[in-house]
Amino acid sequence: MEYDFDKVISRRNTGSLKWDIAEDELPLWVADMDFVTAPAIRTAVEKRAAHGIFGYSILPEAWYQAYMQWWEKRHHFSIERDWLIFTTGVVPAISTAVRRLTAPAENVLVQTPCYNIFFNSIRNNGRNIVQSPLRYENGTYSVDWEDLEKNLSDPQTTLMILCNPQNPTGVIWNRETLQRIGELCHRYGVTVLSDEIHCDLTEPGKEYIPFASVSEINRQISVTCISPTKTFNLAGLQTAAVVVPDEKLRHKMWRALNTDEVAEPNAFAVDAAVAAFTESEEWLDALRAYLWGNKRYAEEYLKREVPQIGVIPGEATYLMWLDCTGLVGDSRAFYKFLRREKKVFLSDGGQFGDNGRGFLRLNVACPRSILEEGLKRFRQGAEEWKSGRIR
Repeated sequence: MEYDFDKVISRRNTGSLKWDIAEDELPLWVADMDFVTAPAIRTAVEKRAAHGIFGYSILPEAWYQAYMQWWEKRHHFSIERDWLIFTTGVVPAISTAVRRLTAPAENVLVQTPCYNIFFNSIRNNGRNIVQSPLRYENGTYSVDWEDLEKNLSDPQTTLMILCNPQNPTGVIWNRETLQRIGELCHRYGVTVLSDEIHCDLTEPGKEYIPFASVSEINRQISVTCISPTKTFNLAGLQTAAVVVPDEKLRHKMWRALNTDEVAEPNAFAVDAAVAAFTESEEWLDALRAYLWGNKRYAEEYLKREVPQIGVIPGEATYLMWLDCTGLVGDSRAFYKFLRREKKVFLSDGGQFGDNGRGFLRLNVACPRSILEEGLKRFRQGAEEWKSGRIR
């Protein structure tokens, strides 16, 4: 089947977080896509809507089987049925885990630059944020093992939030890295919360490795957050799951998610997830090919037209991490300038951690024509910024 990812569909005046901005602004920031979701998902939702009664929902066996079969087939990880707990979203699950698996004033470690909402989940629940900066050398990111162990060994550090694959850098952590993280966390009594929401959005031909699949130690100490929402553009349907192999840890998360009232599906959450994992694989593979076409286009364009910008060669997510330090000293000022003067809206890297300053994050999950216009505005802004004509 052919899928038309080039088709431009207006999202203005639909209550869209991404597009509810000024009419002349072009948003390339928040991580959702400007594509309609897979046909099978739309059919499932439409069928459910046609029934007309939207009462309380349960989790049928099909929901469990959909997750289990998808992870077995796509990611070579055998998830047992009892390990799965429904939740309304990855972020609610992260906040719940912070509250239940740590005590007030304890440390929660994140590897920066990282998804900015991690900071909210930690800070809003009265815990301390500990940043362990990733090592950045020659345009690539890796773990700073000395810094990581130093922070994990602090008795106040009781939880590590891992982003696997990594947002915003697009790194796919390899097996050796995940195993070493697991061993360090086990040694110092630190639980790992692995956010794997971007796991299906990898470069064609490349796979991610689930943290809990690597070793028995990793299974014992981890809670993994997974969902079809990022992959199939379903964030508004609020459907996700946590995977917790260890029985005692699973009981804690089950009780906590139910206490927080984020463990019950809405009327569309189950049908959409099942249709995604059982009938939408072909659509996803076509999507990934299109996204990486967009990434290649953006990288080639920036190298040619704005050579001062360094493009991080991420292998996952539909996000691109742009090193602007060759052009600007303050990425936030540049981000504001681009939005004010060129009406193109990216994400400022400073919100992803102290070592994100000097970077911008670009979302390429849009029709090529929109990306082309956004990059043109970016180039014009960079030229004006470099000339110093407007600041």
